[in-house]
Amino acid sequence: MVASAIVRLSQQQGPQEPVYDATVQNTYNQLVLLCLRKGHTPPASVPDMVRWAAEHPIGEDPWPWTLPDDFDGGAAILVDGQTHTPTQQCWEWRVAARDVAAEQVENQLMLTAIAECRAANAPESYTVFRRLLIRQPVLTDAERAALADDLDLELLHDVIKRCYEPAPASYLRDSAYALCARCGCLLAPIGRDRYVCELDRCRRDQHPRIGKRVEARRGGGVYQLNRPMRMFITGPGLAETDLEAALFERGLRPEMWPNFDAYDLRITLPRGRVWAIDVKDRANPALLGRGAQRLRHDPPYDEGFLVAPQYRFDEREDYGRVFAHHRPDELTGQVDLISDRDLLARVDRELRRTRRDEVVADVKGTANA
Repeated sequence: MVASAIVRLSQQQGPQEPVYDATVQNTYNQLVLLCLRKGHTPPASVPDMVRWAAEHPIGEDPWPWTLPDDFDGGAAILVDGQTHTPTQQCWEWRVAARDVAAEQVENQLMLTAIAECRAANAPESYTVFRRLLIRQPVLTDAERAALADDLDLELLHDVIKRCYEPAPASYLRDSAYALCARCGCLLAPIGRDRYVCELDRCRRDQHPRIGKRVEARRGGGVYQLNRPMRMFITGPGLAETDLEAALFERGLRPEMWPNFDAYDLRITLPRGRVWAIDVKDRANPALLGRGAQRLRHDPPYDEGFLVAPQYRFDEREDYGRVFAHHRPDELTGQVDLISDRDLLARVDRELRRTRRDEVVADVKGTANA
């Protein structure tokens, strides 16, 4: 509830009446009652609740609850103290809370895109659309309008316009926006000369590299993907396309988001076996485990893999164990989590085995001749 309330607050455009919507006010009221019931000092106001979320991990004092030791890694902060925006942990808790109304609004764009591409029998349009959201999370208004001339994106032009929102002035420095060289998202200015990136995959760099600067008024103004899409499409999408590139280097030709996103990558190995790969880039392995599901079997495959970027395992040595602990029991042995590095190692073993068998076959053929 707290995570959902913080997300609602972050989406508020300005002063409103009443000051807080029902979700935020109800959450604060429930938190105060829980604190009083458990003998904790409650937050004095909604801003005080937000301050708690920025300063205290969710399983520690002054929050009136505790979490299992493996549930958040001991450092799950819901509000970023530098950018004053919800963290990825916060968004993941909000998703886990199943805020149905909000979830429907956020999923509507992706579901609309899939429905329109299905109706037009245009899977290539959906693939191009997904690549756009991954590769260009920031566009000028002129660039956004020019997408109407792309034949693959023509039928999704209205959806694309709804995916992007005006870039906030809080990201400006010297009348320009700075884009992260790694992910292409807007960098948030901190202090006089620092920037930070909002995506976890880039936050590890204390001084992110600026890819380019865009003047605020250039091309009719600057737009960025809405926050849920940046968090759950652009972020994981970069891991998906990195994996795609690594597989291409190995001579494979992965199919991306087959059958309108049944899963993320489908590869056919030299001996004909088909692997399905679904990539998740989540901060909280416990929530990832609780929400785990079987991969869809259309299109079919011989073996399926749930994959997370290696950096998640580097940040938390127990990442895989925590996932397995919280995964539904009925999925044991059916949905296992490995790193993208481990997946590529398995691919390499398969390719070596194929080459070895080919050499043996050649030798036998020569001997028989």
